[in-house]
Amino acid sequence: MRFTVPQFIEHEAKIVGPLTFRQFVFVGIAVAICFVFYFSFPFTYFLMASMVLIGAALGLAFLKVNGKPLPSLLFDFLKFTMAPKMYVWKKKERQIVVYRKSEITPEKPKQEEKEKPKTRMVTKSRLKKMQTDIETHTK
Repeated sequence: MRFTVPQFIEHEAKIVGPLTFRQFVFVGIAVAICFVFYFSFPFTYFLMASMVLIGAALGLAFLKVNGKPLPSLLFDFLKFTMAPKMYVWKKKERQIVVYRKSEITPEKPKQEEKEKPKTRMVTKSRLKKMQTDIETHTK
């Protein structure tokens, strides 16, 4: 027996017209506050405040940065800035060795080592490097 697997489950359902519930709440609260401002302030102040408020509400409702909604991005930013941060650096203890100038003598290369061809050390395969270049779109 075959079952249908639901697809596009990451999309929120449209509740009010073309808006999801979250988008409707952001826009609805901004419109309600603008309605109160209309009766509370002179028309020029109302107009300036409502433009800023509606712009912020539309940004919160519809704007996405790298596929992430703006409210969750702002929440993550606040969580990061408010969280305590601890930077730990552990210095490795090393023994201090003191050499005298007379003890250090430069080694002379042997004749046999000069004649040998140098071998290349390969850390990754070329195929793996090409795959990485293709995935990152670099040459």
